[in-house]
Amino acid sequence: PESFPPLRNEAAVRVLRGRMKGIQGHCNSCYMDAALFSLFSCTSVLDSMLFMPFPLCDRNVQGILRDEIVNPLRRTGFVRASSVMHLREQLTDKGQCSSFTNAEKDPEEFLNLIMQQILGIEPLLKLQSGGREQDCYCYQIFLDQQEDLVVPNVQQLVERSFLSSDLKLVQIPSCFIIQMPRFGKEYKMFSKILPSLELDITDLLLDSPRECCLCGDVATLEC
Repeated sequence: PESFPPLRNEAAVRVLRGRMKGIQGHCNSCYMDAALFSLFSCTSVLDSMLFMPFPLCDRNVQGILRDEIVNPLRRTGFVRASSVMHLREQLTDKGQCSSFTNAEKDPEEFLNLIMQQILGIEPLLKLQSGGREQDCYCYQIFLDQQEDLVVPNVQQLVERSFLSSDLKLVQIPSCFIIQMPRFGKEYKMFSKILPSLELDITDLLLDSPRECCLCGDVATLEC
């Protein structure tokens, strides 16, 4: 099948900026549009989803994702709402949930359905909390109201969320999908969130050697 590489640097600006660019929204599709754009427009880290014959892989859904959404997005910078609706109809059939074609959903529900049940991909993240390990495909940031954060960046939100939930990454993930605390029609915790172009996960890793904040040597205790 024909394939197009992810957009980078000047090409990304040229192809994706302007009117009638991105993924066309229709009938509460924003959660899926944003997730698909984030996963595929400018990175190839999950391109295996488009080509590899995973054990449970539904080749029809894989073909729609690749040929009707990702390739047009990378080639012209625009995806029609009808293409996303075609995918939503297939997800409705596979997921035994009729509301995928018309209702607003949590992005995590969409990712779990397409990655686990339809394509059969191994979980991307291994987390530990209270001595228990859990596997998942994405991490959703949960925070209480943060009075001192007006316009936070992603690094701050991830670190505070892990700390408040007593979480650690068991291993360095091949892909770290993070859902921001800014979604839904009714409530936005932050008016804006600044993207962190690099994410330092040193302090989030389980049993990772870290430096002392006072002397700079390898730390032996954690506050």
